[in-house]
Amino acid sequence: MNRSDVIALQGHRGYPMVSVIAPTHRNAPNNKADPVVVRNLVDQAKERVLVEQTKREAAAVLEQLDELVDQVDWEHTLDGLALFASADHAELHYLPIAVRGRVVVDETFATRDLVAALARSKRYRVLVLSEKPTRLYDAVRDDLEEHVGDGFPKVHKGPGGATALPGGNVNASTVRQEAHMSFFREIDAALGQLLAQDPTPIVVVGVSRYLGYYNKLTSHGDRMIATLEGSHDRTPAHELGKRVWALVEAQLDAAAQAKIEELDAAESAGRLSSGLVQAWRAAAEGRGAHLLVDEGYEQAATLDETGMVLTLTDDRDAPGVIDDAIDELIELVIAKGGEVTFVNGGLDKQQRVALMLRY
Repeated sequence: MNRSDVIALQGHRGYPMVSVIAPTHRNAPNNKADPVVVRNLVDQAKERVLVEQTKREAAAVLEQLDELVDQVDWEHTLDGLALFASADHAELHYLPIAVRGRVVVDETFATRDLVAALARSKRYRVLVLSEKPTRLYDAVRDDLEEHVGDGFPKVHKGPGGATALPGGNVNASTVRQEAHMSFFREIDAALGQLLAQDPTPIVVVGVSRYLGYYNKLTSHGDRMIATLEGSHDRTPAHELGKRVWALVEAQLDAAAQAKIEELDAAESAGRLSSGLVQAWRAAAEGRGAHLLVDEGYEQAATLDETGMVLTLTDDRDAPGVIDDAIDELIELVIAKGGEVTFVNGGLDKQQRVALMLRY
């Protein structure tokens, strides 16, 4: 799951659009009850739909829900599960954050938990360089999901790839190298388009020769946080994820600490908003470049009619209260082109929220 997936899902309109959000578990024995919990929520969703539609009218949606449940890999669930179904669309997502079980039947899909999962997770991408093919994975911790589309996976069709090297007096080694460099430039360009939409750290995997080629030509060296040398064309995603995450975790923590160390300079330059209330206003004005949030911080709030003034509250059940304004702030910053980093402490001076500004 990535930001493009969420945006595409948010673009679906119609009725009924059914969203089923369920808590799940990563390990036994806690995960044994997950199928029952999910099925009960799906049954609730069906009952909700059938209040307003006949079985014949709702047949397509009900069938989509059943098919989604059948697709769940119960042995490899995460902390939550999201099922989205309409008459002509269905999606299943595993969520790396804890969620509250709920059913929503509306004119749009309920994507809040997906947005929260994107923002609150240590996300990165894994680029596996290979001739046939180069693959890209969207990663959260050690969970890798292959990115299909946007030019991936991509097969090298030139000389030394799907096409034979020329004979005669031509220097085959030079031809092969130039063809590989051209292929990896195409890969780098496709990756660049994705990074423009959703900037994330990158891990590059491949044999030493391919890593050497790619390091010479990439325009995204500032995004690369680790490399894994070796041939991993056929390494299963769950195994590759474990190997890569061992390299990534320390790098992401170091990157978060480096951002914290930039705060004093940003404040001295007048480019820092501290605390949730100030950060909200700056983000709403489109000034947010990079948001730092203390991991685990949640805060209820109300928002005035202008959408600019946030007021904190402890009464989550009062009318008009935003259950967690942190998630809303994250979505706002991302929607306006900013980035988000979660940190473990270090933001006491900034009241657990710091927004570095563009101006």
